[in-house]
Amino acid sequence: MNAPLAERIRPKTLNDYLSQQHLVGPKGALTAQLASGILPSMIFWGPPGTGKTTLATIIANQSKRPFFSLSAVDSGVAAVREVIEKAKKADTLFTTKNPILFIDEIHRFSKSQQDSLLGAVEKGLITLIGATTENPSFEVIPALLSRCQVYVLKAFSRKDLEDLLKRALEIDEKLSKKKVSLKETEALIRLSGGDARKLLNVLELIVLSDKGEHVIITNDIVQQKVQKNTVLYDKTGEQHYDIVSAFIKSIRGSDPNASVYWLARMIEGGEDLKFIARRLVILASEDIGNANPTALVLANNTFQAVNTIGFPEARIILSQCTIYLATSQKSNASYTAIKEAQKLVKQTGDLSVPLSIRNAPTKLMKELGYGENYEYAHNYEGNFIAHEFLPEEIKGTSFYKTGNNPKENSLKVYLKSLWKEKYDF
Repeated sequence: MNAPLAERIRPKTLNDYLSQQHLVGPKGALTAQLASGILPSMIFWGPPGTGKTTLATIIANQSKRPFFSLSAVDSGVAAVREVIEKAKKADTLFTTKNPILFIDEIHRFSKSQQDSLLGAVEKGLITLIGATTENPSFEVIPALLSRCQVYVLKAFSRKDLEDLLKRALEIDEKLSKKKVSLKETEALIRLSGGDARKLLNVLELIVLSDKGEHVIITNDIVQQKVQKNTVLYDKTGEQHYDIVSAFIKSIRGSDPNASVYWLARMIEGGEDLKFIARRLVILASEDIGNANPTALVLANNTFQAVNTIGFPEARIILSQCTIYLATSQKSNASYTAIKEAQKLVKQTGDLSVPLSIRNAPTKLMKELGYGENYEYAHNYEGNFIAHEFLPEEIKGTSFYKTGNNPKENSLKVYLKSLWKEKYDF
């Protein structure tokens, strides 16, 4: 009974499992495989609190396979080999089906730890299910990733979260002892950020901190209770994404002091240094871009250096990069440009490439006019000629609007000198 609410009401079957219908619904990607009993090794990728561990457990139960679990946070190569040996014996003694080895936070495994899984996965001694909040393309070695199916778990929808609240109040022994009136859910859902575990932790805090028999939950009450008990959430580590958000927004807001503070909070909280470095690479392009192109170079080098150096010295490199990005000129023009271009592509579909700039590798293509009238820029003064490169239907459309900073102001003058009034830079 001392287990947290999320653990006490953890679903045991797919009938009780909320959300992820694209995986386990009637037409879900996993549904047919579960029905057949033939399961590949797989990686579950999704935000915290989306049911990765629960789904792995349900799969093991439904397929009647032995289930072994490791956490990448506190398991080394020796622990991996030991559990693989246990899995081999379980396979021999209890079933002809491969045992399931579930590894939580597999992105925290080093290359050597992941290498130690390869043989068992390749030979079919185990069916691996890894869970990660990080992009497996970056965090799982290619050899292991190629042997696994990747399934993306989505953040819970509002309806999923509301259903989960009602279910918790109905079936949990502790909470059902009280009369709970769920008047408003907006604050609970907003604080959860789509994380079911966090939602249930907040709900339990609200209900059990009220000494009365009748508990009324409103948005105001939730805000008051959570603010009063903020320290409880720090201890659980579930402010992960809130602190990352504060870190990014501080850099974007050109505040080096706040940026370094939130960096320190992440480091002291045991955050994966590569996770931090990767966010800096993204920010260097999204929020600085061509206002200071060197920012992306420095951020990418920081990512490489952090991988090479490791803790504790890598914190100095992260601090240098953080301060550089925070104090740099800002521009989101590149981010806005690709967003607008993608939006137009979705609206207009596959517009034809102008004939003059099509590739013409064959005689037939040349006869059809491919590449005809193409003007080679280097044949003209200043290596420029005002050729038409966009489809006819959208010619003259401006996606890139220069940011207001010295570098891009200079770039704007240059571009206008080339294109005159054709584009609005």
